[in-house]
This record gives sequence, structure tokens and C-alpha cells, in this order.
Amino acid sequence: MDVKANSLYQEMQAMIAQTRLDVNPQPQVELNTSKSDFSQLLSNAIEKVNDMQLESKDMQQRFEMGDRSLSMADVMLAKEKSGIAFEATVQVRNKVLEAYKQIMNMPV
Repeated sequence: MDVKANSLYQEMQAMIAQTRLDVNPQPQVELNTSKSDFSQLLSNAIEKVNDMQLESKDMQQRFEMGDRSLSMADVMLAKEKSGIAFEATVQVRNKVLEAYKQIMNMPV
């Protein structure tokens, strides 16, 4: 299965945009890598995945403590979204490492 890192990153951005609960949504991040710093994009994506996981954990704890504003479906949905985002991040990491190894093995 050939997974392209750029398309996977775009899918991650789409998932993050869907899970935002902000009242004032922020504008979309420009995906033109020639104008953007790759390390900054990667760091932002990792931070967003981390935020999703922390939010999911918080929702789980609130539900377990008896918060009636949360339903089981909301908690499970947040947990699954954070799990999918984490798995996508791991796949991107694996592809980046694979590309790095291929570049390092190229004859100069």
C-alpha cells in the first residue's frame, strides 16, 4: 500500500478541521510547502493531535465523574477521532523515516 505523506497530511488537516469546536474558526493553513516551513507544519500537526488526545482524556474523565452534559457517544467519538489522528501521525512519521533512509542510502 503506497501512502503519500502529503495526502496523508492533508487528510490529517481535514480531520483536525472537522473536530474543532472553536466558535471562531481559524483560516486554513496554506499547504504550499515552498512557502511554509516544514518543521513548523509538522510541529503544529503534532500539537493538534496532542490537543485532541488531551481533550478526549478530559471528556472521558468528566463522563466517568458523572457530567450529564456528555453522552457516551460524544466521549467515544472524541476517543476514536483522537485515535485515528494518532495513527495517521504514526504513518506520516514512518513515511518520513523511510524517505530519510532512502535519501541517506543514495550515492553522492
